[in-house]
Amino acid sequence: MAETILQLKDATIYQGDSMVLQDINFEMQKGDFVYLIGKTGSGKSSFMKTLYGDLMLTEGEGFIVDYNLRELKEKDIPFLRRKLGVVFQDFKLLPDRTVNNNLEFVLKATGWKDKSEITQRIEKVLSKVDMKTKGFKFPHELSGGEQQRIAIARALLNDPELILADEPTGNLDPQTSIEVMEVLQDINKNGNTILMATHDYALLLKYPSKTMKCDNNKVFEVVQRSSAK
Repeated sequence: MAETILQLKDATIYQGDSMVLQDINFEMQKGDFVYLIGKTGSGKSSFMKTLYGDLMLTEGEGFIVDYNLRELKEKDIPFLRRKLGVVFQDFKLLPDRTVNNNLEFVLKATGWKDKSEITQRIEKVLSKVDMKTKGFKFPHELSGGEQQRIAIARALLNDPELILADEPTGNLDPQTSIEVMEVLQDINKNGNTILMATHDYALLLKYPSKTMKCDNNKVFEVVQRSSAK
């Protein structure tokens, strides 16, 4: 039986006092790859922030990797985020340390202590994104595409049940976007569940998958056509 990783029922999302999205009904099963599209300001980021605990869900129901979003306490958020991998548009790598130290920092912050286990885990995620030889480099020594691969590796560190990729190709040129997308596709084929917010319609055509759209304060499924809108 399919395992539900994420479920929202009649959920309404607020940013401060203003309602951003209402009556959301949405579900993801283990192994799904779903796109979240919509114009800038349509609520994609607010949707993502609600899922990783940056915005509180105050109306409707929401369950993500066994956490109830309505009952989420401040102290629960670090534990929720251990079960999620979040990939941001601007990489969010720490500039003052190497790739290996960036990844080690995350593992230590999430409770890893054994030095050899940390080293093994870092090697494993770097080889998954084809960056095994770049561990000694600093972020500024890497291209944008390489930095995003490292960010994806970082998202994989704690073997997350769900990866939230928020515009992961937003700062990349078309060719690099495709390379990063190939990495995400491979990870998905290995069983990782991925929700990806994007406005890169060329990627949707090249790698079609279930697509949800934020528009007019609603979130609804759209059927992909064979040519970009």
